[in-house]
Amino acid sequence: MTHLMRLMILLTALWSVTSASSQSTAIVNVNVLPMTTDRIAVSQTVVVTDGIIVSIGDVDDIAVPEGATVVDGTDRFLLPGLAEMHGHVTGTGSREVERLFSLFLANGVTTVRGMLGRPSHLALRESIASGSVVGPRLITSGPSMNGNSVHGAADGERQVREQHAAGYDFIKIHPGLDAAEFNAIADAANALDMPFAGHVPVSVGLSGTLEKGIATIDHLDGYMAALLPADRDLSGGYGGFFDVMLADEVAEERIEKIVAATVAAGTANVSTQSLFELRVSSVPAEDLGNRPEMRFVSADNVRKWVQAKQRTINERGFDAKTAARAIDIRRKLILALHRAGATLLLGSDAPQVFNVPGFSLHHELTLLVAAGLTPYQALRSGTVAPAEFLGLDTGTVEVGKIGDLVLLDANPLDDIRNSRRVHGVLVRGKWARASALLGQIK
Repeated sequence: MTHLMRLMILLTALWSVTSASSQSTAIVNVNVLPMTTDRIAVSQTVVVTDGIIVSIGDVDDIAVPEGATVVDGTDRFLLPGLAEMHGHVTGTGSREVERLFSLFLANGVTTVRGMLGRPSHLALRESIASGSVVGPRLITSGPSMNGNSVHGAADGERQVREQHAAGYDFIKIHPGLDAAEFNAIADAANALDMPFAGHVPVSVGLSGTLEKGIATIDHLDGYMAALLPADRDLSGGYGGFFDVMLADEVAEERIEKIVAATVAAGTANVSTQSLFELRVSSVPAEDLGNRPEMRFVSADNVRKWVQAKQRTINERGFDAKTAARAIDIRRKLILALHRAGATLLLGSDAPQVFNVPGFSLHHELTLLVAAGLTPYQALRSGTVAPAEFLGLDTGTVEVGKIGDLVLLDANPLDDIRNSRRVHGVLVRGKWARASALLGQIK
């Protein structure tokens, strides 16, 4: 029996109440946040049949199909499922994937862009798409292109062609590529109309990366260096974790210029601000290791995460005040990108240091609001924007859209932290309680 067959058996039982008895699910008497507007429609019934939203209307006007799974939406809030636009599928063993998918789905995450692909992810992606495995929709890169995996420009071009032929969704750029390698990869990808995304190679810098049409820059990589005065020599320096140590040298008046260049390039940003702030902030590593969601992480991994943060703050040249300024500069960048009309895509980099899958995306939403976005604007970065970026029929609650939805116990527009209060999730119209999903994790 294959890993995918075992996974299908494990996950089907949890969702069988919907799929075995009916192809319809009705959320009754619910408050709908459609994400086409920030106005909430109260006392609605939403019916999803065969994975598609087929009707939305006043609770007194919409009939519930015979045999449908009925979910009580009273005093709850329905909105589109969230997208984790910088996630990782760490393996394809049945228990490992079951655990990962349960964490994502229990937190209302119905789409994951996998940023470190492998051949087995292609089969997993298709199994999810066909419904034989219930999980968040998977968009996957190919294996990382980096300074160790690429051996010259011709090799980079060859790997792009191979990944395109294999059916990966995009190319992942990791650090270490020289300028010739990156340019060859970018040119080959552009010729095949295949997106490339990820890091900014030091060899070409932010401007050179934008000029090649990178689809997304993740982690705000390269932006801190691009904000340095034009006469600053970067040839021999080390900036630390995403250039945290450069913050005191930044010329903030350069923000407007590089934001304009980002908009002109049409490049989206996945800031993963939670990853950055957790790693460099003054919050003690031990406190982060004791957060409630750490119960879903092995003690050994928590210990490694604590050590990783301690290594960062103990690096030579690291300074807490400079790190606090780096956090502030990155928040200003996020707000400036948003105000200028650049696309922001919600992503936290999970699983990663202190970023537990699913839970970390809600921390990311909180930090986007801390940067100056409204709760509605932050939620759009995880719903409408990813759907438009990926070309999916998701992201809003409208008739005809795919039934990827999350039901919350409180209004996230009142307080973005209410996004964490997930009551349950629909994936292509199949319903499960969040408590049940988390309860099965061992």
